[in-house]
Amino acid sequence: MTRFESKYFRKFEFTKEQIQQYLENALKDLRIAKEDAHSEVKFTYSYNALIKAGIALIAAHGNVKVRSMAGHHIKIIEKIAEMLEDDSVVTMGNAMRMKRNEDFYGGGIFISEKDSGEYLKYVEGILKRIKAAINSS
Repeated sequence: MTRFESKYFRKFEFTKEQIQQYLENALKDLRIAKEDAHSEVKFTYSYNALIKAGIALIAAHGNVKVRSMAGHHIKIIEKIAEMLEDDSVVTMGNAMRMKRNEDFYGGGIFISEKDSGEYLKYVEGILKRIKAAINSS
């Protein structure tokens, strides 16, 4: 059973429509990542899709809402890994999170086409698993 820390999550009863809307928003970001030629856009939208899909997964399987506060992306990534039983999500998700933070707070980063393509492919696979997990609930 997944434990949700009250500092980062609060109980909330979602409708199936709300959860599907969260998931569709993540899938929209994934489409943008796939369609745009700029590696930075691919990377940013891949990361956004991962986080948004995690929010949908947590809503569907935890009946909790993520609180927007420092560290909440780390918690979302950890919960995705826990719920999918896949530690690679922590590794890849945190690598992406740290690159994103460096871009935001460290004066920018360079994301190669190769790296952005690998992140996109990874996130695409995780989103398929999240979608299946949500649709089976």
